[in-house]
Amino acid sequence: MAAARDPPEVSLREATQRKLRRFSELRGKLVTPGEFWDIVAITAADEKQELAYNQQLSEKLKRKELPLGVQYHVFVDPAEAKIGNGGSTLCALQRLEKLYGDKWNSFTILLIHSGGYSQRLPNASALGKIFTALPLGNPIYQMLELKLAMYIDFPLHMNPGILVTCADDIELYSIGEFEFIRFDKPGFTALAHPSSLTIGTTHGVFVLDPFDDLKHRDLEYRSCHRFLHKPSIENMYQFNAVCRPGIFCQQDFAGGDIADLKVDSDYVYTDSLFYMDHKSAKMLLAFYEKIGTLSCEIDAYGDFLQALGPGATVEYTRNTSNVVKEGSELVEMRQRIFHLLKGTSLNVIVLNNSKFYHIGTTEEYLFYFTSDNSLKSELGLQSITFSIFPDIPECSCKTSCIIQSILDSRCSIAPGSVVEYSRLGPDVSVGENCIISGSYIPTKAALPAHSFVCSLSLKMNRCLKYSTMAFGVQDNLKKSVKTLSDIKLLQFFGVCFLSCLEVWNLKVTEELFSGNKTCLSLWTARIFPVCSSLSDSVTTSLKMLNAVKNKSAFSLNSYKLLSIEEMLIYKDVEDMITYREQIFLEISLKSDLI
Repeated sequence: MAAARDPPEVSLREATQRKLRRFSELRGKLVTPGEFWDIVAITAADEKQELAYNQQLSEKLKRKELPLGVQYHVFVDPAEAKIGNGGSTLCALQRLEKLYGDKWNSFTILLIHSGGYSQRLPNASALGKIFTALPLGNPIYQMLELKLAMYIDFPLHMNPGILVTCADDIELYSIGEFEFIRFDKPGFTALAHPSSLTIGTTHGVFVLDPFDDLKHRDLEYRSCHRFLHKPSIENMYQFNAVCRPGIFCQQDFAGGDIADLKVDSDYVYTDSLFYMDHKSAKMLLAFYEKIGTLSCEIDAYGDFLQALGPGATVEYTRNTSNVVKEGSELVEMRQRIFHLLKGTSLNVIVLNNSKFYHIGTTEEYLFYFTSDNSLKSELGLQSITFSIFPDIPECSCKTSCIIQSILDSRCSIAPGSVVEYSRLGPDVSVGENCIISGSYIPTKAALPAHSFVCSLSLKMNRCLKYSTMAFGVQDNLKKSVKTLSDIKLLQFFGVCFLSCLEVWNLKVTEELFSGNKTCLSLWTARIFPVCSSLSDSVTTSLKMLNAVKNKSAFSLNSYKLLSIEEMLIYKDVEDMITYREQIFLEISLKSDLI
């Protein structure tokens, strides 16, 4: 009689924990050839980000938090234009060629795109999305370690080539005990996850060739007719991307992005990471060296994968509805890429027992770290991770999350809030659904519910300064207007931005904003005070936040003010890392004394 099969969520949790244990065994150890990646490369948006990433990688290697004997690189985008993650991929290929010549044709390479400014999760803006802390591990895991752990089995079963992934998502999967995910076919190979049609509208969707097997397995190797990028539900049906449940229903799935699937509902297969063999990578490199310079944003998923498979057509190259900034050369560049890649195969590895999590917004960050029991169970996430803390109340629906922080026993943290790399003194009260990062609040203070507070060290005129960004977790920092008369359309903590400026006694002039004067936003608004100490910085920004909340005046006229955009220009990475290290050492010392 066949052995009873574990429920999908049990097998997924066990598979995830096995990968974490395996990675933990490799941390700080010298890996043998073929045991791990030959190269791990991270992309950066500019030289300041490149410096920050290299400093953090150096610290991790020094503390033996990563496998050793691997080449870790940071590849920065060219300064002249925004080129998207597709352009960053092309630049990375060129850098690999320059560094290794023909040697890289035998390497297994992991390429992690982390070049954005994380405007939707600004506590990752200064030090990078790939270095976002997780409530897991000792020393603390960041997204980089988790990526390396979840992909721990890939290099052993992968032909030379490049695996392309993003810094702010997590892919969990379970397959048979004696099965392996193999990246060994020519062309491109992508992972696919069952998802609701609604999720499909915000992802890439695979149109798979017909499948003869009646029973779906956890791991299936499929061929792909074409790839749709963020299609409408109508187009999913039109191009035969939609799968009917039949005998295959929701119980066969693990959940994750398909959590909103109803039993017997239609579903699609959506993308996450993809692999390209060395021949395909060389073809893209030759193309990039021929065109010389990119002056438009290329999407590694939308512009590479949509060109693949026998059903690919050139029509998508003219669809710019999903493009943030449409350059004059975009359509022509897409068409050139289409004709370059046309005829290249797209293989799909279907993972029916898998989950895809995206942690790129404040809303997702708070939900997955404080409320979602599934991810907590699968990864073993903790409410308190490597911290000194008081007794923190929990409720049935959510809890607070404390990561590498020191909290006085008399402070209180409401459920649904996350505190990372911070010190909170007595009589500090944190409301629900707040994010506090890199801050020091020594004395009595009250953070209103839904507050976002993140402190940065700055180097200005060779002097160490501090500034703390503070706003509402639901504020849209990316929303912009073109003229000063339209700034009333912006909202700060749910309040008209114009009203906030009156509370702070600030005049509406062009000098109020940094950067492009026809792209005015909370990101470029010069409203955050510069102070001489970290604690003064946090206290002052909290006063301006509470002034808006309580409709009471608090003048900012006497302060030097910066925008978030400028704070990232002046950021002092070394001092921020030192502050985190001081917290780490203090916690370590007290832990040893217990």
